[in-house]
Amino acid sequence: MFRILARRLAEVAVFLLLITFVSFLFARMAPGDPVLSILKVDDLSVSNEQVEQLREDMGFNEPLLVQYGNWLADFVRLDFGNSYSSNQPVMDMLWSGVPATLELTLGGLFVMVLVALPLGSLAALYRGSWIDQVSRGVSLLGAAIPSFWLGLILIDLVGVRLGWLPTMGRDGLHSAVLPSITLGLAISSVYVRLLRSSLIDSLNQENIRAARARGIPETRIFFSHVLRASLPPVITVFGVSLGSLIGGVVVIEVIFAYPGIGKMVVDAIRGRDYPVIQGYMFVMAILVFAINSAVDLSYRYLNPELRLKEKREIG
Repeated sequence: MFRILARRLAEVAVFLLLITFVSFLFARMAPGDPVLSILKVDDLSVSNEQVEQLREDMGFNEPLLVQYGNWLADFVRLDFGNSYSSNQPVMDMLWSGVPATLELTLGGLFVMVLVALPLGSLAALYRGSWIDQVSRGVSLLGAAIPSFWLGLILIDLVGVRLGWLPTMGRDGLHSAVLPSITLGLAISSVYVRLLRSSLIDSLNQENIRAARARGIPETRIFFSHVLRASLPPVITVFGVSLGSLIGGVVVIEVIFAYPGIGKMVVDAIRGRDYPVIQGYMFVMAILVFAINSAVDLSYRYLNPELRLKEKREIG
């Protein structure tokens, strides 16, 4: 057990080190000059001496590795510095946007489950029928429609024409309905097809036929055995596609002007705000690692053979 924990901690350390270096390098390689953004040279008259002086004060004239070393020393103390644009502490800015991003993420996942679970289950239970054809057609249509286009359609139809829901900003949970629906529908198509395939495989297993032969009710067989046996592949794909989900949240936040950390980092990229970009990369890395760990634990819970194998290795 100690070896497994030590190995996992070593993986976390290497993972975070690579993420910090890559984020730092990519931010510095991005086109544009943050010094010019800070001084607002498009609006104010600034001399070359002022530009060079600020660049020297901020350490941008140092070699790239020296800049990274200085930043890493602050990073170890969880000091991400202040934003170039607002001069606020980066961590305070990011934490202020986390609740909004979590709202959209959880809302999108909730919509995805509401869509994927019944459609995938009905398609598997009535495979080959018109229900299966409709379910597969809906999933293919969802996969073909870009999330930003779907979001714009919902804004125009539900928000502008019908006036049922707000389309911009964050003012209560009702403001998260349209973005959550957009995100959930965009990601549900993959899981409808995956759940259908996994359920069909589970329904054809010998233990399911034996349970039917013993007279166990179909509802109990489905929820206690078939559905549980079908979840590990779905959970595995969810862990792998987590990056796409986070990218989808960023797009949705920009479209609906939702004040989460996704919209914040897009604004930071436009303004060459390096501290915010690097802080965002760190927070996302921690979030992805935490969710992947939770997916890993749930996979072990749903797969008894894996738990027995680990016990034998530990023993």
